[in-house]
Amino acid sequence: RNKSVSSSIKTAVRKFRDAVAKGDAATTTAELRAASKALDIAVSKGVLHKNAAANKKSSMAKAAAKAGVR
Repeated sequence: RNKSVSSSIKTAVRKFRDAVAKGDAATTTAELRAASKALDIAVSKGVLHKNAAANKKSSMAKAAAKAGVR
């Protein structure tokens, strides 16, 4: 169970990073929301600590802002 959840986190974060690299604002926003949702699900299942998820979401939001998305 934990393996599938952590795999989905990695996939969502990877898709977000790819969207930031491409520079597409709409895709980046959508992938940021999807990655945040995946992190929240992992926290609710006990796979990831809530502060670790908050740190990851914060760094992703910072990357999106630096790319000029939000």
